[in-house]
Amino acid sequence: MSRVREKLMGAVFLASALASILAVALICIFLFANGLPAAGKIGVFNFLLGKEWSPADTPPVFGIFPMILGSLYVTAGALLIGVPIGILAAIFLARVCPKKLYSLLKPGVELLAGIPSVVYGFFGMAIIIPLSGNSILSASILLGIMILPTIIGIAESALRAVPEHYYEGALALGAGHYRSVFFVLLPAAKSGVLAAVVLGVGRAIGETMAVIMVAGNQARMPVSLFKGVRTLTANIVLEMGYAAELHREALIATGVVLFVFILIINLSFSALKRRAT
Repeated sequence: MSRVREKLMGAVFLASALASILAVALICIFLFANGLPAAGKIGVFNFLLGKEWSPADTPPVFGIFPMILGSLYVTAGALLIGVPIGILAAIFLARVCPKKLYSLLKPGVELLAGIPSVVYGFFGMAIIIPLSGNSILSASILLGIMILPTIIGIAESALRAVPEHYYEGALALGAGHYRSVFFVLLPAAKSGVLAAVVLGVGRAIGETMAVIMVAGNQARMPVSLFKGVRTLTANIVLEMGYAAELHREALIATGVVLFVFILIINLSFSALKRRAT
């Protein structure tokens, strides 16, 4: 009976893994089958490096270079804000925070992860936009806040997973508490911390609703931190509802570019992780 149960559970796990692989494969097939022909019709270089997006023109113009730069700038700004704060907060929770205070702070961090994107967008409209306008800076600040729960949670788990004798050995050699944490524990947990950063990048570059509400959504070349910008995800969401024919295919091709960005990020993380180990 136990063997039957083991085989049954093995089949369940295998089916779950295959279902996940199938889902990814179907998404890839849909994106590339519908997006690559559009890029061919428009011209790959015209599509990727074109500086104008104007579906209403005759003939229509589909250049996504402003949106590529917009996504990169907003994501980079979010990382500059969110990564240092997230890692320092994770160190505080893992190695410094008193237990009573931890019991209050940890649920608050977890609550941040459960807040819907549109609520973050309302917060940005009410608090951030009056200070910096609909701009790259506003979107970066808001995304920096949104990626904090991901970075804090994973980085804290990585720090707690480091064997305690690393810390004790550093203290025995004469290092102080903070020196032991920053120069022994943090480097030992670098693989997990890097994973936190990569997942934060994925969250930032894939965010849509909150960015639409604060970024300004102008399909133009970014010129300043205080000017509006449109990201790849925002471009798809804003126009997919009424797009047709080549316009719709161009939006799907935009999804292909976004998918490739995420793929490059994940492959880069895997390469860095292999080098770290």
